[in-house]
Amino acid sequence: MYPGGARRSSLPHAFEKGHSMTPQTFPESAGQVVQRRSTLRTRLSAAGIAAALAVTAGVAATVTSNNALAAAPPTPTGWTQNFLDDFNGGGLSGNWRIIEGTSYPGGPANFGTGEVETSTAAAVSVAGGVMSITARGQGMGPWTAARVETNRQDFRPPAGGKLRVEASLRLPEAPNGQSAGYWPAFWMLGGPYRGNWWNWPMVGEFDIMENVNGANRVWSTVHCGTSPGGPCNEKSGVGNGGPVGCQPTACTKGFHRYTIDWSAADSSATFYLDGRQTWRVQRGGNIPAAVWDQAFGSHGFFIILNIAMGGEMPANTLGPLNGATTGGGHLDVDYVVAYHGAANAPPPAVGPPGSTESPSPPPSPPQTCGPLISQNRPTSSSSNEAANLAPQYAVDGNMATRWSSQWSDPQWMQVDLGSIQPITRVKLDWEAAYASGYTIQTSTTGSTWTNAYQEYFGDGGTDDLRVVTSARYVRMNGTMRATGYGYSLFEFQVFGACAGQTTSPPPTTSSPTTSPTSSPPPGGRDAYGTIQAESFNAQGGVTVQGTTDTGGGQNITTVGNGDWVLFQNVNFGSSAATQFLGRVASGAGGGVSGLVEVRLDSQTATPIGSFAVANTGGWQAWRTVPANISGVTGTHNVYITFTSGQPADYVNVNWITFGH
Repeated sequence: MYPGGARRSSLPHAFEKGHSMTPQTFPESAGQVVQRRSTLRTRLSAAGIAAALAVTAGVAATVTSNNALAAAPPTPTGWTQNFLDDFNGGGLSGNWRIIEGTSYPGGPANFGTGEVETSTAAAVSVAGGVMSITARGQGMGPWTAARVETNRQDFRPPAGGKLRVEASLRLPEAPNGQSAGYWPAFWMLGGPYRGNWWNWPMVGEFDIMENVNGANRVWSTVHCGTSPGGPCNEKSGVGNGGPVGCQPTACTKGFHRYTIDWSAADSSATFYLDGRQTWRVQRGGNIPAAVWDQAFGSHGFFIILNIAMGGEMPANTLGPLNGATTGGGHLDVDYVVAYHGAANAPPPAVGPPGSTESPSPPPSPPQTCGPLISQNRPTSSSSNEAANLAPQYAVDGNMATRWSSQWSDPQWMQVDLGSIQPITRVKLDWEAAYASGYTIQTSTTGSTWTNAYQEYFGDGGTDDLRVVTSARYVRMNGTMRATGYGYSLFEFQVFGACAGQTTSPPPTTSSPTTSPTSSPPPGGRDAYGTIQAESFNAQGGVTVQGTTDTGGGQNITTVGNGDWVLFQNVNFGSSAATQFLGRVASGAGGGVSGLVEVRLDSQTATPIGSFAVANTGGWQAWRTVPANISGVTGTHNVYITFTSGQPADYVNVNWITFGH
């Protein structure tokens, strides 16, 4: 949103730092409208949301806090908490102020964005550990919603270090789906905007999350320089080039984590959705050095959460507010937290709040020795855009032909290999209409499918994927288009096993024992192979039991705070590993969670990465969870350590591996 350009176009800086819980009432201003970000990269189809069921303006929304955490997650290793509100009190705390009216005093009308709602404290409620902002109105209005801001305006990274700001949010959607014109945002604005109201965008703005029309799409943007135009392309700003979507639940259906890591060490800002990096901006790269220094070099920022109705961003992306738009949608905020860290503080853990399920990137690059086994095999698809764009044209070896689907989600195409065969690799060559979200699925029967690979942030071009399994049918199941068109593949290639290779997992024993089920390899371990958790060289606090996970064998159990396992002589090679994956399950009680951490060569070394684990549905309900790690090469002793704020056991581990 810009207070003068970004999300709320002209809101930034004008607030003093009072801690009153009383909403501030500002009379409407006749100041000129600073238009809202009118650009927004990818124009998507505005068709969207329809239904019946009228909801009258003023009907209070029933807010459910399913998927909300009982408390904010534990402070990650390498960071120190600087701010927290988990909304577990009886009302809105003194951390916040609510803006009243349609502008800041003396600032641009309609907050400079063309939005039409009146911000009011009546739109804000706190219950069940969740703060909710509810939009009320019908059609073209009138509308009410709210803009909620921190009283603090000193958020910035420490000298030479990092600031992380994160919120767990469920985005608004009208109860009947008629959400055209909804515009929620989570953003930060330069403190000097308060009291001036006309110095945007030079004071700087980070849009951590913007969404419109209840779509499963979010944007991140930076605003700076001068407007219109200028070095930061205002009022559009410098953005991530296109929206990304929430997985596996839509942004409006469950809570997701929206994060910014702002580094003073290298003058950069990195944006994340559920711990997966979506975009990065840096001084001297995307933004000229002098412009960065003016906007982000010295002053503090304040945090804003709001719903706007109508305005420039919806109108310029998925469609404007219209007569069918219905009130009752609410932005639900589970927690807002800020941390300080050193320059090398690790990136956020991967996965939605309170969940350990997340996409499973390949643990190592695909092998290239296997034969192409899909060419000219029978194909089928969910739809074809035209007869000459049928799926057989994606397996004909001709890059001048292609398959293209209808313009909707989801869509799929699949190839029949003729018999169950070992598979090592899948290669997708996308046309300009590519998938930002898709799953590679495999089947031995054509009726029951297994997810072999998931992509949440596809960027087109060629995707060369390590998919190791045995199957007859292989499918690309597109879940989110990156453009307003369909899904289009020049080639969909499946490769078999290399000579003398099998894709079947090695046999393991399933009898419970308290010692490793296999001797640690004498010559060292391959970081990119599967390292069975029970094959530790040493441990503290864990035991071993049989597992019902795929492939059988054993897992480590009774794992809680302070426990650890050691794997000696793990060889990462000369190409740095940047990902850690763990196969975990948890039947921990409510509120019990913890971290799975990776440390090198010492049990007390600073973790190079970690992910959080909470209840997955049972002690044998397995999930593969990835985490970003600092780059590692060479051979190391790897310690997996377990840290929790509660004494109860919280995780079982079946295996670990690393990836590039």
